[in-house]
Amino acid sequence: MAEAALHLDSPIDLADPRLLRQLAYIGGRWTMADDARFVPVTDPSDCSPIGEVARIGRAGAEAAVGAAHEAFAAWSGLLPQERSAILRRWFDLIVANREDLATVMTREQGKPISEARGEIDYGASFIEFYAEETKRPNIESVTSHLGDAEVEVWREPVGVAALVTPWNFPSAMITRKTAAALAAGCTVVVHPSVETPFSALALAELGERAGLPAGVFNVVTGDAPEIVGAWMADQRVRALSFTGSTETGKLLYRQGADTVKRLVLELGGHAPFLVFDDADLDRAVDEAVKAKFATSGQDCLGANRFLVARPVYDAFCKAFAERTKALTIGPGMDDPDIGPLMNEKAVAKQVEHVGDAMAKGATLLAGGARHAAGRLFFLPTVLADVPADALIMREETFGPVAAIAPFDTEAEAFARANDTEYGLVAYLHTQDPRRIYRASRALAFGMVAVNRTKVTGAPIPFGGMKQSGLGREGSRLGLEAFTEVKYVCRDWS
Repeated sequence: MAEAALHLDSPIDLADPRLLRQLAYIGGRWTMADDARFVPVTDPSDCSPIGEVARIGRAGAEAAVGAAHEAFAAWSGLLPQERSAILRRWFDLIVANREDLATVMTREQGKPISEARGEIDYGASFIEFYAEETKRPNIESVTSHLGDAEVEVWREPVGVAALVTPWNFPSAMITRKTAAALAAGCTVVVHPSVETPFSALALAELGERAGLPAGVFNVVTGDAPEIVGAWMADQRVRALSFTGSTETGKLLYRQGADTVKRLVLELGGHAPFLVFDDADLDRAVDEAVKAKFATSGQDCLGANRFLVARPVYDAFCKAFAERTKALTIGPGMDDPDIGPLMNEKAVAKQVEHVGDAMAKGATLLAGGARHAAGRLFFLPTVLADVPADALIMREETFGPVAAIAPFDTEAEAFARANDTEYGLVAYLHTQDPRRIYRASRALAFGMVAVNRTKVTGAPIPFGGMKQSGLGREGSRLGLEAFTEVKYVCRDWS
């Protein structure tokens, strides 16, 4: 591997240009492949180039694991207070460079700049949270069942953890995974999406400044199959945390069996948004807009299926469509409500889902087509009277298209909401406390949001049921995948 210390010469204007890096970060060194291969990175707002990033192959992926493996003993051997102090410095640096980090994110991912700032704050909160949890390892107390022995239960770090993150939240998905792993005493190898690598590399730059030792935090850029495939086959990698599609998650699940890796899989969603006839309708509409159109709909938590009680169905559809038509659209740096989608594949899926629903009898209330702002823009769209057999009612849309259908009974609403192999989050709007309790029990989802949309944060266990994944991220539960439980029984005789 070739070492270099270059930052990117790019059209992105930053207060600190060193935060824009084009090289992978392996073993404390800025590195490119020996054959000097690079991958172009573009701004989805206009598809213009904003730079390129090192395309690391299998050899580099293995070198990163070697660096993490070598660094593990020293990192896990630090006092918890020492690891905590480094994480806290990293948090402080992220906060201090918030505007630059948000700018990098918007230029490579396309989301509105205000949303990017929010993601930087959200991502930093995980580092702050786990900086504190580092000092409070979960050592369980067990009363001995043997008269002549003392028993203890310890939690120890598993070793090297591989973290694979998506393009829709290119900073927060890294910090949520990394902070927990480092707090547990693990070292990590990170593979960010090749479409949004610069946010990850900026975190590496700030981590180095914060004092993360060489090899503790490695960022390997390039093609996912080659890099992640090497990690899945490597016995030194003891845990994998992945956020992405259910299809890819299933593949990694199978690959992880050969080396019996610890797995956290945060996969797809197909969130229902239930509105009962006693709901505060204005609030429900406000929250529906948030739940559908944040990150231009490119969010696993995004509401996909809007199920509305028939007595308020027409009023909800009308108000939601009016609010949707008023949303602004444009490049992320202009801070619109809706930015571009990530790639042509994402736009094509919106076209397919709208066309299929309308062919099956749905009514178009807003949007429904590409937008003149650029080839990756799609109008925020509302479809009413969408039949149950439409693709959008069966598949995750991952874009700014909302599908609405009426229901007549509570039992029907719950059954239709649960009629999916996904189970990440469900949204519920009702004023009846008994119905809130019944729904919270009946809905087969890992998270239930009642009369609100924002529910995530560092202290809560994020994750889903069924094919939405395995394990939890955030909270104290987020440490579990990165620790082993050791039982010690000592003889007193």
